[in-house]
Amino acid sequence: MKLTGFNIYKAEINGRTPVIVEALTDEGISGLGEAALAYGSGSGAVCELIAEFAERFVIGRDPFQIEAIWSELYDHTFWAKGGGPIVFAAISAIEQTLWDIKARALNVPVFELLGGKYRDEVRVYANGWSFTAVTPSEIANAAEAAVSQGYDALKLYPLSEVDPGHPNGKFRHVSHRRYDRAMRDHAVGMVSAVRSAVGPEVDLMVDMSAELTPDAIVQVGRALEEFDLLFLEEPVDPSNVGALKSVSDKLSMPIAVGERLYTRYGFRPVMEAQAAGILQPDIGNTGGLMETKKIAAMAEAYSMRIAPHICAGPVASAVALHLDAAIPNFMIQELYPFRVPEHFALVDEAVEPKVRNGKLTIPQTPGYGVELNRKSIEQHLFRRVTSKA
Repeated sequence: MKLTGFNIYKAEINGRTPVIVEALTDEGISGLGEAALAYGSGSGAVCELIAEFAERFVIGRDPFQIEAIWSELYDHTFWAKGGGPIVFAAISAIEQTLWDIKARALNVPVFELLGGKYRDEVRVYANGWSFTAVTPSEIANAAEAAVSQGYDALKLYPLSEVDPGHPNGKFRHVSHRRYDRAMRDHAVGMVSAVRSAVGPEVDLMVDMSAELTPDAIVQVGRALEEFDLLFLEEPVDPSNVGALKSVSDKLSMPIAVGERLYTRYGFRPVMEAQAAGILQPDIGNTGGLMETKKIAAMAEAYSMRIAPHICAGPVASAVALHLDAAIPNFMIQELYPFRVPEHFALVDEAVEPKVRNGKLTIPQTPGYGVELNRKSIEQHLFRRVTSKA
């Protein structure tokens, strides 16, 4: 079997830009992957880089040789060593397609190639439910609505603010340059309102998105300790391991980090410093499925749990379930279940609508268990790549 081409899709839907990749083979078997750059900047850049990588390094190769292809991309693209989200999102998307092809060819779910199932279902937490809430009463109402749909774990951004220039009320992060006591009090008020609305049995996670300096986040974190958080996410710039360790040492709640760390090499300093208790690699930007599984295995040695990050589309959600199934130190899976229907219609069997009582059942169908919805996806075609450069 040989790889013969790639279809790259860039879907701009309601303020999000899922980048979905389809790899094609000479035996008619295709595989899916997704780059985790659906928000922020970089979706166009990663599409271009996926096309270049496919042409120069991947087309013509045997898709079963996943480690060899990954190593080729890491060793010979030059910028992958020490690279950031664009490089590794491109590698991740390509790598995911290879697992899907291999599993489909062998007629097994992808998790069987990763060591088999460790669990039959995974717990998920809802994100995206609070993006238009700017007052304590608004966020309390939004939290009640999310819980009413069966979720028993929610993540929120107590310092975010609505972007007045965005037609859909998309939120934006604040800057540490204008932090003051009023911001701290606002964050406490938002979390307090959610806790009062949903009660003590619902797990809450607070994402700071590296918005504050270490001294400021310690003030905020200590004020939030009374609300029994499952974890405080990305309290400071994740590349500053010393600051992360300092914050972790000063707060009693668990610290989580990882969506902006790339490959096992990027996670290693955090593990060695014991600067966080929970790691959040994103399969779509840290290097792919096997790289994330390697990060999880390293984390085991440091007694750390894995709560995989997701920020992309319905392909990314389906891929994540197969990692979740196969790692022993899995904790909880992020999910965005409240996006517009057009987002989920990119595939035939999106997993998000299948959540029951805060859990998802691991699919048993070959590959990742999803197919592209041709009617919906073709309008988002960015480029077809069919030959080596």
